[in-house]
Amino acid sequence: MKLNQQLLQINRSFLICFIISASLSAVVAQLLADQENYLNTTITIIVGYVIYFGIFSCLFYYDNRSRYKSMKGSLIKRELIALISSFGLGEIIYLGIRWPSLFYFLEVGIEPYIASLVSEVIATACYMASVTVFLRKTKTF
Repeated sequence: MKLNQQLLQINRSFLICFIISASLSAVVAQLLADQENYLNTTITIIVGYVIYFGIFSCLFYYDNRSRYKSMKGSLIKRELIALISSFGLGEIIYLGIRWPSLFYFLEVGIEPYIASLVSEVIATACYMASVTVFLRKTKTF
């Protein structure tokens, strides 16, 4: 199987963002331990999203700025639509796993930081796999 540099860059960015986002989300979950579980879950995920997408946007820009400067506008548009579609599908899968799993772990009494880390690992693994498969199937990269 041939390795695709763009997919490797995106997955590297996913992992960097995952580590930072998961760490800070775990801290937020622990700080909100005295709140209701649904509130803790929701705020923890929102904070994780803000951190994740803020960092990912910067990494994606720096990784691809020279590449997009040399591409035609129509190709850039087509590629960005495919990226947004695959990330959107991945986000649906991510949220469909992350919110219920974090809420469940909090409900059964697992420490909030551990619950956050475990649910983040599970959801991010599914997210990365789905985005990578979708990008390969659409031949975006």
